[in-house]
Amino acid sequence: MSSPHFTYEPVGATRDDPAFCPPGYHSLHVRTRIGEGERVFRRASEAVLTWEMHRAMGVGMETDADRAAPDVDVTVTLAGIIRAPCRVVWTQDEPRRRGWAYGTLAGHPESGEESFTVDRTGDGTVWLTVAAFSRGQKWYARAAGPAARALQQAYARRCGATLRRLCADLAED
Repeated sequence: MSSPHFTYEPVGATRDDPAFCPPGYHSLHVRTRIGEGERVFRRASEAVLTWEMHRAMGVGMETDADRAAPDVDVTVTLAGIIRAPCRVVWTQDEPRRRGWAYGTLAGHPESGEESFTVDRTGDGTVWLTVAAFSRGQKWYARAAGPAARALQQAYARRCGATLRRLCADLAED
């Protein structure tokens, strides 16, 4: 799809520390309660791993893969105008935590990494966490400054609201 080279270092940093933020980047960390129970966890995990959450938000996810997996290329499109080439850098599939992260490739308006993880805590509560570190790569992303960061926050909150809606019909276990 795009250049094989990431536009940032260290690739994969959000896996072990979602709060990681290298110097010169801005961090994002939005956690949204999705619901409760194993059924909600499974449904939310599948919606995140299969791009369904993003597509339900109206975000284009151009890829040949049915689900997120390391080294899968995906081009995120917003409003049919912004094209953002990315590559999945890690996935996680554990009994209580599932998700993935992408890193930006050449041509992406931002430089950095963003992760989408679904967790089920000890009390059964299911959470979506969207975490990222980024900085403007293209001139318009740099010029947008704080407005771009506000849009990223709104996008992360919308991810949570969309995932909660996708899981709303499931009864608590």
